[in-house]
Amino acid sequence: MFSQFSIGRKISLGFGVVIVSMIVAFFITNKTFDSSQKINEEITTNHNPSIGKLEELKLMIVRSKMLINNWVYQPSAQENEDKVALNKLTVSEYPKLKLEIETLAKNWTDTANTQVEILFGNIETLWSSHEDIKQTLSGLESYNDPMNRFTANITVEQGGEIDFQTDFVTEGLNVLIAEKKEEMESITGEMNDSFDLVRTMIWTLGISLTLAGILIAFLTTRTIVSPVRKLRLILLDLSKGIFPKSWINTRGDEIGEMANALETVVAGIGRAKDFAIAVGSGEYVSEYTPLSEQDELGQSLLVMRTNLKEYAEDMEQKVKERTAEVVRQKEEIEKQSEQIAELYEQVKDSILYAKRIQEAILPSKAEIDMSIKHNMVLFRPKDIVSGDFYWFSEKDDKAIIAAADCTGHGVPGALMSMIGSSLLNEIVNEKGITQPNEILYALKHGVINALNKHPSAGQTKDGMDIAILVIPKEGNKVEYSGANNPLWQIRNGEILETRADRQPVGFFGDNLKTPYTNHEIEVHQGDALYLFSDGYADQFGGPNGKKFKYSQFKSLLLGVQEETMDSQKDILNTRIEEWMGDEEEQIDDILIVGIRF
Repeated sequence: MFSQFSIGRKISLGFGVVIVSMIVAFFITNKTFDSSQKINEEITTNHNPSIGKLEELKLMIVRSKMLINNWVYQPSAQENEDKVALNKLTVSEYPKLKLEIETLAKNWTDTANTQVEILFGNIETLWSSHEDIKQTLSGLESYNDPMNRFTANITVEQGGEIDFQTDFVTEGLNVLIAEKKEEMESITGEMNDSFDLVRTMIWTLGISLTLAGILIAFLTTRTIVSPVRKLRLILLDLSKGIFPKSWINTRGDEIGEMANALETVVAGIGRAKDFAIAVGSGEYVSEYTPLSEQDELGQSLLVMRTNLKEYAEDMEQKVKERTAEVVRQKEEIEKQSEQIAELYEQVKDSILYAKRIQEAILPSKAEIDMSIKHNMVLFRPKDIVSGDFYWFSEKDDKAIIAAADCTGHGVPGALMSMIGSSLLNEIVNEKGITQPNEILYALKHGVINALNKHPSAGQTKDGMDIAILVIPKEGNKVEYSGANNPLWQIRNGEILETRADRQPVGFFGDNLKTPYTNHEIEVHQGDALYLFSDGYADQFGGPNGKKFKYSQFKSLLLGVQEETMDSQKDILNTRIEEWMGDEEEQIDDILIVGIRF
């Protein structure tokens, strides 16, 4: 039916659909924006100010509790700053804020108005209790009366009348604030729903208009432009000897008449085309009879059939030979893959065995707990085995603990860690050296001798960064010495850093005879000491894929000081896992040793 339309009617229909759709979209969008504007105005002029004033009232009540406590517990004259502030709060600040809330409450629900009236009544009761205390302790001399002090103390102490009334008022405010927030979230949700509706409508109309335009263009092209273009292409192909693969559907117009005439012309040579297609598809037994002995095209087709058959048989033989070669190569590759897999399993088994050896060398938590009651060790190897290690021993009534970061990680680092642990056992347990700087000096020379290193041995830098802490069983002083790894001491919410010597353990330049510094540090009860490698601070992660850094590491340690050492370990481990997320891999071994006195 559409093909019978004139071009003018087709264009008018298309524009009509577009215009009507745009009018509908404009009407719905305008209505939605009017509604959203009203909701937004209600939020701005009522809900947000209401919540803000209620929060301000809550802070005022809490502040009044602090000020009345100061009135009772800090004897002073009436001119005292806190007393003046309390009088100002109850006499001027509260009435002003109350008036503002009552003005806003005119637009609240009846239930909310009832709640706020009850709330103001409770506050007046609280102010009355405040007045009783103010009268009891009206001057500096009144504090000399024990009975006055006793009566006032009972009123403000925990569980007392003012404490109870303040908590009751605060709880009422919390309930009212929560209801107002829930009410604001509800109307905000309505506004968002209306915007979602507009968005959906716009998308729907946009898609509909696009589809309608495409449909109209398609029908117009199909009924006029496409048939003419197809006839042109058929004629051009025939002029080149190319036969058409499809025809125009039967039509009752002029285009249909031209298509029928062209189809009649092509039908006479269609058999030759079909035969050529069949032979090209491999049907070499297809029958074909030339039109005559002079039919050059027909004779050529018969010769082509014979040649193609011979060529196909030759290619089939070559394919069989190539297939056999591919199968042989595949079997060889599979054999090599099996060998590689076997070698991989052997290497993996060796590394796992090395892990068991390394774990056996590391001190157990029970061993450390026997000497140091409050301690934790966070140990996270990057690979199966680790280049970080910790070491512990007791000698001459001293607990000696070390945290080390060997060069490299994985298998190379693990081998170095075993050398370091073995040398520490020899230095402390066999030779009896217990001063940390002397331990480091002996360890440096032990590593160099073990690796046969000297100044002419090349540029390879093997060794470790390490911190050693010696804790006597008696006294309040510990000894520390470090090679590139510092000691952090946390006391009263502050980190005190004892810097390490800027020379590692091992041969790194002309430092063979350079001694290490011994630090004697006084510790108090509640102090926490931390030894660590650089793996935690250098770990990449977070929203921007950056390093965790030492500043954030310090803040994290300060934030967990109220926790037990075991809880600190769990928090530190969870935090670094969250920092890495699913995107980042662990880049280095991680070791943190913590001790609380």
